[in-house]
Amino acid sequence: MEKENIAVGLDIGTTKIVAMIGKKNEYGKLEILGVGKSKSLGVARGVVNNITQTIQSIQQAVIEAEANSGYKINDVVVGIAGQHIRSIQHTDYVIRTNPEEVISGKDIQLLIDQVNKLAMLPGEEIIHVLPQEFKIDGQSEIKEPIGMYGGRLEASFHVVVGQASSIRNVGRCIQSSGIELSGLTLEPLASADAVLSQEEKEAGVALIDIGGGTTDLAIFKDGIIRHTAVVPFGGNVITDDIKEGCSIIEKQAELLKTKFGSAWPGENKDNEIVSIPGLRGRDPKEISLKNLSKIIHARVVEIIEQVFTEIKAYGHEDPRKKLIAGIVLTGGGSQLKHIKQIVEYITGMDTRIGYPNEHLAGNSGEEISNPLYATAVGLLMNSVANNSNSAYKIELKEVQQEAPKSVFQPIVEEKKEDEVVQNEVVQEHKPVEVESTGDKIKRSFFDKYVDKIKDFLDNAE
Repeated sequence: MEKENIAVGLDIGTTKIVAMIGKKNEYGKLEILGVGKSKSLGVARGVVNNITQTIQSIQQAVIEAEANSGYKINDVVVGIAGQHIRSIQHTDYVIRTNPEEVISGKDIQLLIDQVNKLAMLPGEEIIHVLPQEFKIDGQSEIKEPIGMYGGRLEASFHVVVGQASSIRNVGRCIQSSGIELSGLTLEPLASADAVLSQEEKEAGVALIDIGGGTTDLAIFKDGIIRHTAVVPFGGNVITDDIKEGCSIIEKQAELLKTKFGSAWPGENKDNEIVSIPGLRGRDPKEISLKNLSKIIHARVVEIIEQVFTEIKAYGHEDPRKKLIAGIVLTGGGSQLKHIKQIVEYITGMDTRIGYPNEHLAGNSGEEISNPLYATAVGLLMNSVANNSNSAYKIELKEVQQEAPKSVFQPIVEEKKEDEVVQNEVVQEHKPVEVESTGDKIKRSFFDKYVDKIKDFLDNAE
């Protein structure tokens, strides 16, 4: 029987945690086997601030995904975000000992290792080193140097830096949930994989992922990542504004935002009113939809202007850096009514809403094609690209045979059998991962960092 490569992505967001199990079908599309979703209780602005609550939320999402799919999860690729993430541009070079030999993956890895040794601010660590363009003996604009001759190999890098403690906290939560961490991916990059086409990346595009706690930005040009940023505002700030402005509870504010909210105040007439039930027998509260739109509009404009400042910092006004494909909006916040028009008005750039359905199999549910799941789909794609064996099929036959025994004993025996199966699967799958990482260097950027986190967590115990 042929082994299935089952991949798992885990999106730890500020409002929700999503565990997604899937595999590649014969047409190269993602077939979603199961999705688990839980309310995120211990995360604020993309950063874990309550370990216990985060562990419970992760376990809830994982259990739901396992129940929906019939697969048991071993390890996950997780997304990293939060206001502590920043990116820098860096150029570095190596002088090759033998210019008569062609450039190989080892030379590029040597250059990447050199960049990884850069001195950072206290408490910060490099989590992502992405080569952009290479230069060989002064010849510039080389995208693929492998196989070429040259003595001096130079490259410009996009270096993503984050707070070491925040990343280790995520690792701790995953390990304490009973699963392993197999990979880390920057969330804006995962969302970009899910919703952007290669043509857009070539032409120049800015991806804006409006989440609950943060708004992530990723800019691509000539098929290369050029700029990433995390703005520490998202949909939750809009909800808080409605709560304060209308003197209502958070649950009602969230419902008002999603059902009646609009980012364009001119849309609503002065006499349009919605009635909110009063608390504990109090009189209902009447809220003007025009006022609601004004509250939402003010905050949306602030968020988009901050993101636009980052786009300007990249230098999109330079004709060579022009973003021809404009802006793609994704994430839960992109579903807000008229947000597309507001973004076009502020930036003057073409805008569309990004749905992660391009890479999904035809039988995927409509809910999974929602922009809410863009990051989770991107993380799953990352796990698939690494040829992960992150889950195995739960055998139901054994459980049915043991059922007639005494009430308590089978549970103990089942657990033991599960552990044995799990250990066997882990042993079987490890060599597969080792073989695949050497093939493509681009897939192994995070490997050393993940190992570093695992060592840290093991030593901490």
